[in-house]
Amino acid sequence: MTGTPPGKILYPLVFAGGMTTMATEMAGSRLLAPFFGNSLFIWANLIGLILIYLTLGYYLGGKLADRRPEPRLLFSLTMTAAVTIALLPFVARPIMRVAVRGLEQVSAGAFLGSFTITVLLFALPITILGMVTPFAIRLRMTGIETAGNVAGGMYALSTVGSIIGTFLPVLLLIPLIGTRNTMLLFAGLLAAVSAVGLGRGFYAGAPMVILAGLMIPQGAIKPDPDTLFEIDSPYQYVQVVKRGNTTYLKLNEGWAVHSIYNPDEIFTAAYWDYFLVGPWFGNDREPGRVLNIGSAAGTMARQYSRFYPDTLVDGVELDPDVVEAGKRFFDMDFPNLEVFVADGRPFLKTSARSYDFIAVDAYRQPYIPFYLTTREFFQETRDSLNAGGSVMINVAHAPGDERLADAIGATMREVFPSVYSIRAGSFNLLLIGTREPSRTIDMKERMALMPPEVQELALEIIPRVTEVKPGGRILTDDKAPVEWLTDQMIIHYVTQ
Repeated sequence: MTGTPPGKILYPLVFAGGMTTMATEMAGSRLLAPFFGNSLFIWANLIGLILIYLTLGYYLGGKLADRRPEPRLLFSLTMTAAVTIALLPFVARPIMRVAVRGLEQVSAGAFLGSFTITVLLFALPITILGMVTPFAIRLRMTGIETAGNVAGGMYALSTVGSIIGTFLPVLLLIPLIGTRNTMLLFAGLLAAVSAVGLGRGFYAGAPMVILAGLMIPQGAIKPDPDTLFEIDSPYQYVQVVKRGNTTYLKLNEGWAVHSIYNPDEIFTAAYWDYFLVGPWFGNDREPGRVLNIGSAAGTMARQYSRFYPDTLVDGVELDPDVVEAGKRFFDMDFPNLEVFVADGRPFLKTSARSYDFIAVDAYRQPYIPFYLTTREFFQETRDSLNAGGSVMINVAHAPGDERLADAIGATMREVFPSVYSIRAGSFNLLLIGTREPSRTIDMKERMALMPPEVQELALEIIPRVTEVKPGGRILTDDKAPVEWLTDQMIIHYVTQ
């Protein structure tokens, strides 16, 4: 076909298109995370809409190629996609800040509207990228006898590009140069290939302008005069905020506080304090060694160092950047604390240590990892407990909706002979399971053995303790709809 670009230009375009599509999706999830979180709900919407855009692109690409099989048209479209992708990180963040203000005002409309606008920003470039392969196949087609070979080769090349576009940003580029610059890099590459196909000096400037954006100072991801530190870690967006004399650790969208530190106050007036009482549900002595799964910046460990200075604390935290933030801003340097950068359940499986108390406070907001809620997990925790040991888990819930907490409590009751629940404010509920049968009256009898400040806390807590009876939904490694229950809870809360 006259005017069809040679394979050495067209094939790189297909490869770059596949690579840029997946790189944009991977980077897009990181772009959304500081404002909307990294939940299954967000991922489902992002992936689902991108698949819709690609489907639309496949259809439009084939249809347009039949009507106008013009190579310059294809390269013009991909240049448009490259420019749009390059603009995304600069345009999207101001819109997402509107969503944050909507959340602060508990405005579901502002949140959902801003989220919808943000995701719609991906519509144009991803739809165009979906057009590339069918359009390129049409341009390379010389006869029906080679149709299968051309189509197979194009789709294989696009898929190879998609594979690289998936792993390269996640494993190397985003941790090394950040989300914005990763999007700019792939946009610049796509623009460069498009410029070669267009073959005019005017277009050669586009990739240079896009790549010049790499030199623009990043600035703050979420500008806040109270922010001491922020980083887009390989796992999540990490933010340290100080208001007055109190320092807070926030992750991703910042709806929840994951650690709190005030040098003048050891109690937090929040659910962290309850972990000080947890060991006494099953034991009549101070714990010798405890395990904190989801130790974050060390709030619980700091309290233990004050009230139980002889207790050894193993803190397990998945994100090394969170651990570093704890050391820098939360005075997380306690002689009785040993921090392990690991995932909680694999650590529990491989650790040879046994514990008097296990505290579970691990959240990838808004979800508690499902594998930390199952019957199999609680069996593993029970096997790791010494005689008289107990496990305590923080479960977030919305006011009036405790389906998730009820399911986790019922699951624990399958494993532990005694399970109790304690409300800790409007959004947190603590569940405690003891290795041996216990009674709430045992707690009252043990109060004299507690440190004085912990005694006062126990006096407040004990009247609110409720025993969990057997029965209810049991969560297993095979079936634990934690994300579904959490999504239902959130949707009901923000729309009521």
